[in-house]
Amino acid sequence: MGQKAHPIGNRLGIIRGWDSNWFGGNHYADKLVEDEKIRKYLSARISKGGVSKIVIERTLKRITVTIHTARPGIVIGKGGQEVDKIKEELKKLTKKEVQINIFEIKRPELDAQLVAEGIAKQLEARISFRRAMKTTIASTMRMGAEGIKVMTSGRLGGAEMARTEQYKEGRIPLHTFRADIDYALAEALTTYGKIGVKVWICKGEVYGKRDLSPNIGGASSASGKGGRPEGAAAFGGRGNERGGERGGERRSGDRKQGGNDRRGPGGPGGGNQRGGGSRPGGPNRGGGPGAGGSRPGGNRPGGPGKR
Repeated sequence: MGQKAHPIGNRLGIIRGWDSNWFGGNHYADKLVEDEKIRKYLSARISKGGVSKIVIERTLKRITVTIHTARPGIVIGKGGQEVDKIKEELKKLTKKEVQINIFEIKRPELDAQLVAEGIAKQLEARISFRRAMKTTIASTMRMGAEGIKVMTSGRLGGAEMARTEQYKEGRIPLHTFRADIDYALAEALTTYGKIGVKVWICKGEVYGKRDLSPNIGGASSASGKGGRPEGAAAFGGRGNERGGERGGERRSGDRKQGGNDRRGPGGPGGGNQRGGGSRPGGPNRGGGPGAGGSRPGGNRPGGPGKR
């Protein structure tokens, strides 16, 4: 009891493809070790390139390496110089012909590896672990994920005794094979020891047969509940990050339905403190037959107002 299955390994061959695609033959072990070397080398070499995963495919004499990254500009370099350097370095490492492809991740908030690394970097920068987890969950859900679970373990906040904390939002059906769940583990190297970060992101459910070729299966867009067309404004119609339900509610004019403003028997605007046509309507504050809903209704000083 209590033994957990790896969410990606559990779905291999059902809705997820393999990250290494080749026939092993008699030299299976050597190829496996070589794959691990390539991955370790690349993740250290382009640590700031936002690398999510590295897919390796082999033919008889050539190795094709596909780098999935959120920042293709850093990986490619000026005029493709960086890619050429990496290619030469991998040739020396493997002693084979190497081809490098770069695949851009359009929505990094929906990639578990990038989300986990983002939280780990924040922890290293001494940001409160609760704040880091909650802001990450909010941004992932805003991008249209169906659910997310984040777990951090270790000496959280520099505490003497290690502990585990986790936060969830939405649904993460780990036992449902057709649920497209992305999982990743990252480590934050803090001054008081390592802190592990685990992230599970549910991107919806996959119906029907899926193409398991490595560069298609993994790069699916979010489906199912909560999906929003790209470029649409978040929540209450405001495009910026803070404009959530709070901002939307304050402007929509439903704070106090009916009734008058604090300062006098408002005009036909009725309603609310700050919203619609309240302040200046009628013999309000500045007096005058205020018509509209903006402050200078009958200009403050004039008219038979209170002042």
